[in-house]
Amino acid sequence: MAMTVLFIGGTGQISYPCVADAVARGHKVSVYNRGKRADALPAGVTSIIGDLAGPDYAELDKLKFDVVCQFIAFTPDQVGRDIEIFSGQCGQYIFISSASVYEKPASHYVITEKTPAINPFWPYSQAKIACENLLRDANGLDWTIVRPSHTVRTGLPIMMGDADIMARRMLDGDPTIVAGDGHTPWTLTRSVDFAVPFVGLFGNKRALGEIFHITNDRAHIWDDIQKAIARLLGVEAKIVHVPTDTLVRYNPEWIGPLTGDKAWTAIFDNSKIKSVVGDFSCAESLDEILAEPIQHLKRRLATQRPPKGEFDALVDRICNDQGALGRL
Repeated sequence: MAMTVLFIGGTGQISYPCVADAVARGHKVSVYNRGKRADALPAGVTSIIGDLAGPDYAELDKLKFDVVCQFIAFTPDQVGRDIEIFSGQCGQYIFISSASVYEKPASHYVITEKTPAINPFWPYSQAKIACENLLRDANGLDWTIVRPSHTVRTGLPIMMGDADIMARRMLDGDPTIVAGDGHTPWTLTRSVDFAVPFVGLFGNKRALGEIFHITNDRAHIWDDIQKAIARLLGVEAKIVHVPTDTLVRYNPEWIGPLTGDKAWTAIFDNSKIKSVVGDFSCAESLDEILAEPIQHLKRRLATQRPPKGEFDALVDRICNDQGALGRL
């Protein structure tokens, strides 16, 4: 059944393929954002230009949608405003949270939706948890919460820092860093694969008042991920392993993305989402998962190669210090 769908965002890392999939299924799609992304929207999509923080955003309460997909709210005040605007104005409000909300460290190595949402290390995840709690307490708004894990389309998966700089370091033959021993399993999901089950939630009564993560069933260790990136760039990865606690001492801002996320095993049970929308498959090989991000990277590097700067100096310092350990 065709529905009227509003994407708040719609041109981002995850949302863009979801818009395309929704259109392909015959839904009438509108996209609300600032209109600054270069990617062309699929034919038939209505573009509404505006800012999430602007007064025009409240005007959306004059429109009615079957489904509203919120991709760019990150704080409780933003979600609180959505609750005011869309209560009674839409059939289903879908909030994009994050799998980083899950308990760190997890009490079980396989993550399900029953895994507690407790992340004492990352303010980003804590804000997402607060957003979820607001929705769960809301009256008059039928909600669904979706928690993507590490989903890739335009950006390469690294553990911390700037991915384009890390890739440029690989191309230059410089060392790159992996936290820990590099054998931690980590799940990568293509955005185009995420889109299929995500759009399957639209108008699904079994999804109302429920939380789902949508991820690949297959995980890869971090060393293999970095080696695959280097190989696809035509070079060999020079990986330096550094304990997570040590990295955080060099840069306290890394405690969120590392101790609060990527330093831990991330393997997901997708039984719940499959029981609601049906089975789906995701690309499993790293070559297939990384193909699109590598293409985007090469296009960016062809026009602007990131210059060396403070991040390079920090990575070089850490690698040199780590390499000096044990020397007489």
